[in-house]
Amino acid sequence: MSGKETIGFIGVGPMGHGMASNILKAGHPLVVKGNRNRAPVEDLLAQGATEAASPRAMAEACSIVHLCLSNSDQVEAAVRGADGILASGRAGLTVIDCSTSNPVSTAALAAELEAAGMVLVDAPLGRTPKEAEAGTLDAMVGASDEVFARVKPVIECWAGNISHVGPTGAGHKMKLVMNFISMGYAALYGEAVVMAAKVGLPPAAVRQVIGSSRLSNGFFETFMKYAVDRDRNAHVFSIANASKDVRYAAAMAADADVVNIMGAAVKHYFTHAEATGRGADYVPMMTDIIGALNGVDMESEASKC
Repeated sequence: MSGKETIGFIGVGPMGHGMASNILKAGHPLVVKGNRNRAPVEDLLAQGATEAASPRAMAEACSIVHLCLSNSDQVEAAVRGADGILASGRAGLTVIDCSTSNPVSTAALAAELEAAGMVLVDAPLGRTPKEAEAGTLDAMVGASDEVFARVKPVIECWAGNISHVGPTGAGHKMKLVMNFISMGYAALYGEAVVMAAKVGLPPAAVRQVIGSSRLSNGFFETFMKYAVDRDRNAHVFSIANASKDVRYAAAMAADADVVNIMGAAVKHYFTHAEATGRGADYVPMMTDIIGALNGVDMESEASKC
């Protein structure tokens, strides 16, 4: 026996797989529950994890359970379902929601879990599956000081930059602010490279000039890695998930009576992309979608020097 807490992980997709793998490498017994894609589950089982048949069974076997799911509906189902976490009656359980969730949903779930003697921590993620595999993700954590001190060593298994931003719910709010900025970048960069192409400046020229200036940043680099190099895996984050996050941010702004004019423009770009069947594409591919709106073949433009 390792003497370490048994950790559960629901949602071992592109981000969750690397996180779960790093929990195993840190010596924690790990229980996983996957979805239709068996490959990451089988890989983790081969590394020494065990598999739970349901969130309830996982909660019964673990002291901490991670959720790394696509949206609040999925999180709510894992917690409230007939065979969900609440049904376990596991007083003392800590649930760490690493999804990008709606803060309204987070508050409701936190209250329900607290009434059952459980604790909800929100710890949404920053960066990409590459950093998930390396164990160097960003984490924005919402929890009391006492609970944060307890879960921090576990979060350190998969995160290299951990920010305790406030009580439960603060992490999801901060993540929506972050994704409002990042998806705003995506819309802005997409429009900028298309505008540049229309006036005779190929994406490579934009990358050279902006990338060597103070305007560069990590998001710009990965976005342009697709816009110029056509690397489809430069930023593995779907437009559908991005659109969901932008909607959550817009709802948060509306609840706070914030004028969100920029947010509305960003939201419309992503809504358009989804409506035209491009939701499964990755975020940097917004450059192609915006190009098509303007009659520009951005793949052809990417081949120009």
